[in-house]
Amino acid sequence: MLSIDELKELLQPQGLCVSIFMPMHRAGSEVQQNPIRFKDLIKQAEDQLQAHDMRRTDAVALLEPAHSLDQTDFWENQDEGLAVFIAEGWFRYYKLPMRFEELVVVSDRFHLKPLIPLLNRDGEFYILALSQKQVRFFEGSRYSIKQVEIENLPQNIDETLQYDETAQEGQFRINTSKGGTNNPFQRSGSYHGQGAPDRDYHNRDILQFFHQIDAALHPFLKDKRAPLVLVGVEYLLPIYREANTYQHLLEEGVTESPKVVSPEELHDQAWAIVEPCLMQQEQVAIEYYQNLSATGKTSTDLKEAVSGAYYGRVEQLFVAVGRQRWGNFDPDSNELHMHETAEPGDEDLLNAAALQTLLNGGTVYAVEPEKVPDSALVAAVFRY
Repeated sequence: MLSIDELKELLQPQGLCVSIFMPMHRAGSEVQQNPIRFKDLIKQAEDQLQAHDMRRTDAVALLEPAHSLDQTDFWENQDEGLAVFIAEGWFRYYKLPMRFEELVVVSDRFHLKPLIPLLNRDGEFYILALSQKQVRFFEGSRYSIKQVEIENLPQNIDETLQYDETAQEGQFRINTSKGGTNNPFQRSGSYHGQGAPDRDYHNRDILQFFHQIDAALHPFLKDKRAPLVLVGVEYLLPIYREANTYQHLLEEGVTESPKVVSPEELHDQAWAIVEPCLMQQEQVAIEYYQNLSATGKTSTDLKEAVSGAYYGRVEQLFVAVGRQRWGNFDPDSNELHMHETAEPGDEDLLNAAALQTLLNGGTVYAVEPEKVPDSALVAAVFRY
């Protein structure tokens, strides 16, 4: 995943910058087309560099690092999409878990708008896979999933509660704070006798185990807003909800033993729950824009959006993917110039507005053109 810090680095190069985006085929006969299509995109970049008055020999030399990627092992290890960035003395490529439309852009800045769903952590969510013998925590996105190691995360109920099945005398459980050790409201410990038949006693043990899991997750989840999905057998999930203090735990969970499903299956099952929630968030953002539309705090004017983004005024921005508007903006004089086609010194102004909004802590929704409010290419909500 790309980070905001990497984004800042990608904004540094000066001079002509080449941005190449390519969807990857990972299976079937179409895999053999990946190197061919990549060569075609490099040729497009070479032609665009020459259109910017660069000599062919210099264009070929600038693109040499991209040519050097064309090796068998490179094509054998791919993700859903490939993004390549080249400038004088600068070369980066990313194998990313999202598909792009084929695109080559040569301008005075790298074209980063297709990456906004990743940079904006679009679709981020968490999975907590629960059983009494194993606990796993995952970070997921619309495109991928990875397990995250959480410090002091309990893994086993018996070890965590120090319960000895062969003990002749009962074991007293320690008190556990509701929501972690910083919470002053204590829950009483429970006395569990050897071989007690009452299931309620066992459920209390599970609840205490889950309190400790919640407390271990608290430092990681503090100030986070991504939804959390529970995975576990049906009777465990309501017990964890009683122990939970994370505000963004989803009501619906995956009622299946996490021991019998792969991370990829966990991702698919959790994403089916998360996606409607995220779509609802986008709709809430649209309604927020519409409610403010008569207050002077919104605009679909590109100059106002670009200027506001550079000066940190944009709280929320909708921007159309797959569209470009060429020109340049001088933040010192607050002057913006637009052109029908790209000219030397131009950049995609939609790209500029989106990136500056992200850098200044705003939220960007990179959506299909028909989803931008008021049928515009850009729609901004201003902080002031």
